[in-house]
Amino acid sequence: MGNTRAEYRLNDDGTVQVINRCKLESGEITKATGIARQVGIASSPRFEVRFAPAWLSFIPAVWGNYWVIDLDEGYQLVAVSEPSRKYLWVLSRTPKVDQKSYEELLGRLVAKGFNVNQLEATKQED
Repeated sequence: MGNTRAEYRLNDDGTVQVINRCKLESGEITKATGIARQVGIASSPRFEVRFAPAWLSFIPAVWGNYWVIDLDEGYQLVAVSEPSRKYLWVLSRTPKVDQKSYEELLGRLVAKGFNVNQLEATKQED
């Protein structure tokens, strides 16, 4: 799997459309479309994301926590996790990541108690 891409678009109702794409080993591009809603006050870094059909949105279990836990000064790298810390993602605005910025981010995550040893870089083609 590689060439991952996440696109976010603010909807008129304040929710965020999420479109995740990746290229499978077969070469096929797969796409998942979801919706995110902010939790708490307007400046809250906490979101809930749902990729299940809209008609299931009343079921709490279809919503996953998606919390922004670190954002670099240049708004180029962001780390996202959830309360149990079972999942951790690093997202970049560009396919290529500046190594120094990435290492600084990892240092901040370690200082916050995250295990960064299990992070896997996704292959991105030019």
